[in-house]
Amino acid sequence: MSMKQEKVVINCAVTGSIHIPSQSEFLPITPQQISAEAIKAANAGAGTVHIHVRNPQTGQPSSDLGLFKEVCGEIHRKSNVVVCPTTGGGLGMTPQERVRVVAELQPELATCNMGSFNYGLFPLLDKFKDFKYEWEKQYLEMTRNFIFSNTFQSLEVFMKTFNDAGTKPEMECYDVGHLYNIAHMAERGFIQKPFFLHFIMGILGAIQPSLENLLHMKHVADGLFGEDYAWSVLAVGRFQFSYSTVAAVAGGNVRVGMEDNLYLGKGRLVKSNEESVKKIRHILEELGMDVATPDEVRKMLKLKGKDKTKL
Repeated sequence: MSMKQEKVVINCAVTGSIHIPSQSEFLPITPQQISAEAIKAANAGAGTVHIHVRNPQTGQPSSDLGLFKEVCGEIHRKSNVVVCPTTGGGLGMTPQERVRVVAELQPELATCNMGSFNYGLFPLLDKFKDFKYEWEKQYLEMTRNFIFSNTFQSLEVFMKTFNDAGTKPEMECYDVGHLYNIAHMAERGFIQKPFFLHFIMGILGAIQPSLENLLHMKHVADGLFGEDYAWSVLAVGRFQFSYSTVAAVAGGNVRVGMEDNLYLGKGRLVKSNEESVKKIRHILEELGMDVATPDEVRKMLKLKGKDKTKL
């Protein structure tokens, strides 16, 4: 079922914390690069932009609040797009580090990861002999023994922070069990309808991309939430555009961007997030679908409004 939509939301995830700079010279690193990329993505049709920050000298994922303020503030001043900062942060950060961006900036929307799982990036070590920065190899290697922890206790802290800030959680579901975690938190009054879910597919340690898996996630969400939710698909790497298209055809929304996929096509590195937004927008419009503006996103998800943030 899910919420009935007249238009499709394009979410652009600008840089993330998965890819290392050695993978692409085009990966945005500095606050200026990240904010400029987000603004260009918004101008190309993104209704929301998902923001991580990085150490501007090394490109290492960071939870530095000053960097978030700089990036989100610049986007807020120069665009009407819905700014959605991460509370996923970088691998190994504490829950307190991850959620303080919500408490301080009180954005309209922010990500909230809905369960724990093994998070493996170490297979990338087989693809590189030389690294641009010293931290990269160790960062990938440590994921052999890394659990991305999102316990019920931490979810309670996260949800209370979201509620106090008036921020809607964009709930990241890496596996089917995470949908049941949402139902549990909703039953206890921590989350308000309508829900906004992201089905994330392709991280080693979590659910993998297949049409059967996607339809199963949707089926479970329908049974739990009826028409009280909107949804989107985030499929990593080469699955990004095809699974985004399937999601849109099935009544959902889409996410593109360099956090999830560094390629525009086979063997073609994407040079800007704007290119990814333009590509998925072209696909959607060729299929007769309209793209939601930021204000239409606000209305659909019942967000509090740009003027009520501290960006």
